[in-house]
Amino acid sequence: MTLIEELRWRGMIQDIMPGTEELLQKEMVSGYIGFDPTSDSLHIGSLVPILLLVHLQRAGHKPMALVGGATGMVGDPTGKSEERNLLSEEVLLHNQEGVRKQLEKFLDFDPAKPNAAVMLNNYDWFKDISFLSFIRDAGKHITVNYMMAKDSVKKRLEGETGMSFTEFTYQLIQGYDFYWLYQNKGCKLQMGGSDQWGNITTGTELIRRKAGGEAFAFTCPLIKKSDGGKFGKTEKGNVWLDAKKTSPYQFYQFWLNASDEDAKTWIKIFTLLPVAEIEALIATHDTAPHQRALQKKLAEELTCFVHSKADYDFAVKASEILFGNATTEVLQSLSEEQLLQVMEGVPTVEISKAQLDAGYDLVSFLAETNIFPSKGEARKMWQSGGVGLNKEKISSEKTSLTSADLLQHKYLLIQKGKKNYFLVKAI
Repeated sequence: MTLIEELRWRGMIQDIMPGTEELLQKEMVSGYIGFDPTSDSLHIGSLVPILLLVHLQRAGHKPMALVGGATGMVGDPTGKSEERNLLSEEVLLHNQEGVRKQLEKFLDFDPAKPNAAVMLNNYDWFKDISFLSFIRDAGKHITVNYMMAKDSVKKRLEGETGMSFTEFTYQLIQGYDFYWLYQNKGCKLQMGGSDQWGNITTGTELIRRKAGGEAFAFTCPLIKKSDGGKFGKTEKGNVWLDAKKTSPYQFYQFWLNASDEDAKTWIKIFTLLPVAEIEALIATHDTAPHQRALQKKLAEELTCFVHSKADYDFAVKASEILFGNATTEVLQSLSEEQLLQVMEGVPTVEISKAQLDAGYDLVSFLAETNIFPSKGEARKMWQSGGVGLNKEKISSEKTSLTSADLLQHKYLLIQKGKKNYFLVKAI
């Protein structure tokens, strides 16, 4: 199976220029994708272009990751309803460094290898180009009619906010990137999301008109959820690749909670598992969907790929704590940081540690922390075995809580019924 055949099977090809597949079979090709440094971390939407570069390198070609230090100052209008805030040079430099560190985790940059990955920043060549020289040397090759015909431009011009000249020039600047890489790095291929097709073809056109050369391109579809929701978003916002922005546990949970339909699509796109193994996994899943074999494998592969095996193991352990048969002993084995990671999103209440030191009547505690609306309801649920403390059922003999019950000398995990948890912090 060729690279393009595999990417087609995985659902990662939407548009492709004639001759691209033949080029990739004929020689080692340098291909690039641009990454926008609007944050110091990429999010899971960026995993698709990252994986395109990974597949390219695994097939023996040379991947180039272009961090847009210059284009980040302009802002890509594609898919935007209004112009975004422009970032300062200081913020852009900080963001570029964060993106660079993340990309180095996924690609092989060993200079001893002929197809070693390369990291580039378009600010390096744009910083010395004057406005007049740019419009003379690049602008004259692309007509306004050609630029106006692009969907990203037409949609904005038809909208209420319009488009600034700054944003209008974006496709020409991105096109010049491809031209520069073609001339200086022998880059013949650009890849990206399908929304970038207009910008990418501007680059191939500039190479044809200005350099008399031939360049190639393909795009992948934009990822959508089967229920129509936006991919990569949760109630808390983006799912980031940076563990400080999205914990490995929350990252794991995102993939684990995928619908059956999405899991079948995502296992092909987001993992590097062989075709035969994926097909076998899907067949196994279809025979017993309730066991969620696809979701578990998807979550395992992605958590290990983006974070680490240790983070994956912890995520499984954390899931067992909230949704399985974990014990107080397991909770005690966690550090405070890990405990809080597991309890992210769980309602938190505070009490005085002095109350626990003196012995806090259980029923009063349950009512006064608003875990139950009244003492009567708290007593009824407790006596029927419906209240848990640190993953253990509270027996009818235990009538008070003390400091000895605390996890990490600071926390109590109260379970109300089967699914409702409360984290109580003693201060």
